[in-house]
Amino acid sequence: MRWALVKVCLAVTTMVVIAFAVPLALVIQEMARDRAFSNAERQAAAVAPALSITTEREPLERVVASAGSDARMAVHVPAGDGAAVEIGRARATGEDIATVRRTGRASTADVPGGSTLLQPVALSSGAIAVVEVYVPEAEVGKGVGTAWAVLAGVGAALVVGSVAVADRLGVRMVRPAQRLAEGAHELGEGRLGARVPEDGPTELRLAAVAFNSMADQVVQLLANERELAADLSHRLRTPLTVLRLNAASLGDGPAAEQTRTAVAQLEREVDTIIRTAREAKPQTAAAGPGAGCDAAEVVRERMEFWSALAEDEGRKWRLAGVERPVRIPVARADLAAALDALLGNVFRHTAEGTAFAVDVHNGDDAVIVLVSDAGPGIPDPDAAILRGRGSGNDGSTGLGLDIVRRLAESTGGDVRIGSSVLGGTEVRIWIQLDARSPVRSGHRGAVRRRRPGRSAARLDRTRSLP
Repeated sequence: MRWALVKVCLAVTTMVVIAFAVPLALVIQEMARDRAFSNAERQAAAVAPALSITTEREPLERVVASAGSDARMAVHVPAGDGAAVEIGRARATGEDIATVRRTGRASTADVPGGSTLLQPVALSSGAIAVVEVYVPEAEVGKGVGTAWAVLAGVGAALVVGSVAVADRLGVRMVRPAQRLAEGAHELGEGRLGARVPEDGPTELRLAAVAFNSMADQVVQLLANERELAADLSHRLRTPLTVLRLNAASLGDGPAAEQTRTAVAQLEREVDTIIRTAREAKPQTAAAGPGAGCDAAEVVRERMEFWSALAEDEGRKWRLAGVERPVRIPVARADLAAALDALLGNVFRHTAEGTAFAVDVHNGDDAVIVLVSDAGPGIPDPDAAILRGRGSGNDGSTGLGLDIVRRLAESTGGDVRIGSSVLGGTEVRIWIQLDARSPVRSGHRGAVRRRRPGRSAARLDRTRSLP
């Protein structure tokens, strides 16, 4: 579009310049010719008074010499009472001179090297004398070349100026259109934070406003979908965990075994449904519109739920770091689903009476959530992380770790599995607070981030706990 506007403006301006410059150049040439012949007429008129007084050679030669044009001027006096007088160098033919005498009107005639002006002058005897003034070709075209050069320069400047203006106008129109196209491309690739500056011409500005509104609506719809998936996760997984634990306490017998088998089958089917739903959703940033919650409040709420089951199984538990609000760029439902997944793993994979703890550490640029237990631990944390990506073994779908990993990596953080101070497993969720690009799915979460500052040092010390 930009070059199309430049070409159109170039064509239009060129046509306008030609339309005005060509006639003006011809007018300049004609004016130069008129100026040259006007000067010749004035020179001829200077001789006319002398001719009306005398036709003798000597006085006429002095008059011609005084006019300063003796090299270009000639006087033709016809034979009357005396002999014919010819003064100066004659360039016109006798026929042209005779024609002027017969008609009594001034005329011009072409001669080698230029033109001559033939001016008739009436003598006292009634005869007609002819004053001839030679006008060289250089005199006729004097100043025309310079005037044409100036005219051409002005025309070229107008064309260049119009092209520059058209280019600036084209940029003003094209750049908003390019940004709109780039924003649509980014949005199509799944980068939901893509927005378009609302500037440029009115039409493009309205298009940018509409695009941004559409993108906000898409982000809101996807955020709602994420909340629904996370809500489905903890609504179904949590009751199933309780049901499985209760079924385990039914004792022996065919009915009890059938109940446990049915619960296990139901849990596997629900895991399959939830995994399919989460894999079908797009990978979006957790910090979109509607995201963000108080981590301390969510942790207290979920621990209140799990504490009842912990009392039934005789498990000791501890909660720390939730006395004050801790804001994180994560949706409330996502954090709740991640906590339910980790706490459900504690109840599922450790024996009754095993203690556990949840700690929240708040820093300037990151928040760490630690879920620890006093169970047997995980022999191969790397394999557990891979299982969290969906490999699934030992009767576990790995969905819980997958939920936690997605939560952390959506903020630019990661998940690490290690040994806890209680003697069992510790899962550390690093939640980044600044606007950092999400970690790629191939990242296994074991890269240590070191940041300057007192809070970062404290968090690094927290991560280095055994």
